Amino acid sequence: MSTDERRTSGRKAGNHERGTSGGRAGINERRTSGKGAILVGAGIFLSRLAGIGRESAVAAFIGAGRTGDAYRAALTIPRLLQNLLGEGVLSASFIPIYSQLVEQKRSREAGRLAGAVFGLLALVTGLVVLAGWMLARPLVSLLLWRLPDDTTDLTVELVRIMFAGIGFIVPAAWALGVLNSHRRFFLSYAAPVIWNATQVAFMVGAWAVWHTVDPATRASDVARMAAWGVVLGGALQFLVQVPLVLRLVPSLRFGLNWRHPDVRIVLRRFGPALIGRGVVQVSAYVDLILAGLLAGGAIAALGFAQVIYFLPISLFAMSVAASDLPEMAREQDDPGALMRRLQTGLDRIGFYVLFSAVAFITLGGLIVGALLERGQFNADQTVQVWWILAAYSLGLAASASARLLQNTCFAAGDTRGPARVAVVRLVLAATVGLLLMFSFDSYAVIDGSVQRLGDFRVLSGAERADRAVRLGAVGLALGSTVGAWVEYGILRHRVRHLLRCHRPLRGPARRLAPAALTAAVLGGVLAWGLEPLPALVGAPFALLVVGMVYIVLGRGAGVAAADEAAALIEQGLGRFKAMLLRIRLRHPLPCGGQQKPRSTAPGSSADPAPARRPRRDRRKRP
Repeated sequence: MSTDERRTSGRKAGNHERGTSGGRAGINERRTSGKGAILVGAGIFLSRLAGIGRESAVAAFIGAGRTGDAYRAALTIPRLLQNLLGEGVLSASFIPIYSQLVEQKRSREAGRLAGAVFGLLALVTGLVVLAGWMLARPLVSLLLWRLPDDTTDLTVELVRIMFAGIGFIVPAAWALGVLNSHRRFFLSYAAPVIWNATQVAFMVGAWAVWHTVDPATRASDVARMAAWGVVLGGALQFLVQVPLVLRLVPSLRFGLNWRHPDVRIVLRRFGPALIGRGVVQVSAYVDLILAGLLAGGAIAALGFAQVIYFLPISLFAMSVAASDLPEMAREQDDPGALMRRLQTGLDRIGFYVLFSAVAFITLGGLIVGALLERGQFNADQTVQVWWILAAYSLGLAASASARLLQNTCFAAGDTRGPARVAVVRLVLAATVGLLLMFSFDSYAVIDGSVQRLGDFRVLSGAERADRAVRLGAVGLALGSTVGAWVEYGILRHRVRHLLRCHRPLRGPARRLAPAALTAAVLGGVLAWGLEPLPALVGAPFALLVVGMVYIVLGRGAGVAAADEAAALIEQGLGRFKAMLLRIRLRHPLPCGGQQKPRSTAPGSSADPAPARRPRRDRRKRP
């Protein structure tokens, strides 16, 4: 029997023993899983909130013009490291083996495995960072050959700086894997807050120093300082996790022992996971190449829209998928239970992302304006990003649901199928986007309205360098939407085949159709009526009103996720009322709600007895 087979049989035996030892262990396991999901969601929420703050600073200090294109491209190109060596690959290769050693109390072997994986990652990362620094100009010229010369020079400079910063994200992902294996979830998912905050601090400091300089020159200087913020922020994101890692793994021994049996198992799993994540990186590069063919500002606008678009996917789809994956793995021998869990997850994800799509389409102008419209980011660029966001939102439900369907395939033992489907999505999205983007690039936003500036054609260099806010990136977003729905359809059919289920998988779209339609109409009316108000006032008010109506109608349709959302709101209001009550009891007012004026004469009848009053007050207090 091989080493893997012995470990698998031992794990099955351990699961059998735990299953027959009583119900208490199962209850504790469910509680641990639920608590972990809450901590993961809280950490993701804080990191995404900090990311929105960073994007607001980028919009204000750098803008969505050619300097914004350089900054966004320079941040995208080095993400090769994060996508190929980061959390996604480690989750499939390192974390399962290390978690098994921790569960078996083999702390010395776990420390050696963690140290060897860290050493190998550090070596590969260092080589890639060095290669990225040396090959920055050929890489930028290959991916973005139509950029103007000054924008290309700035992009090359920023890429060389950011390669080092993104390089620190890889050991930070290693620390995340170690902490998650020890069930320490919050710190690792909240650590990116430091990465975002450092960039914001550097941008604010640069603006304070160069605020009297010409705006174009100042934007370039701020972009350079933001790149150095990526470096320091990445280092801090890793270092803040190190003390807890060292405390949890006292037997940690760094090295390059790739011959160790456990390390070799990790390396064997690393290859297929690397191929799967490579599709993600290729997709990012394809979007970058196609956006580089459009008018100036398309890369930056596409990046701003993607940050807002991925917010509900991260908060709802990724949190549900991450918390359900371990349970799905336990239920892989019970297709009925797996289908019920999948259906529940699809209902929950569908409820939240359907509202997000409605809000982004109808209230997108207010949302983008509240988050980004300041400084270098003007009103026409707000409309541009809104259109791109709306095009992405048409496929939001499909893209979010596909995350859970992918995890279901993984739990059922199918790891190659989702990767092949991802390739189909990539090719289809790129093809449709290429066909549509030049047509949309002939339209531009001028004084808040969309106008046609010419016929369908590839823009010349002079036209690409003009200041018109064009909509070519909308075509790329529509291509992504088409690819998302095709991926969702293929994955849904594949899951039914794997689980041998003849009943179709259905999300909550039919039951929520009246609620979504009502919310869309109400959102459109509010967006029109609140237009004279500042976006920072109108956006929260509109989201609150539309959200409450959507939840009420969802409860009327019998959607369980709507009941959960209403229960959370009621719980939050109850805690708020309890807090107000505690404050009132700690600082009570005299009868009548007003303090009586004290007489200046010490012996007057209006003056209450000073010696007896404190004792009477103490008896009344709870």
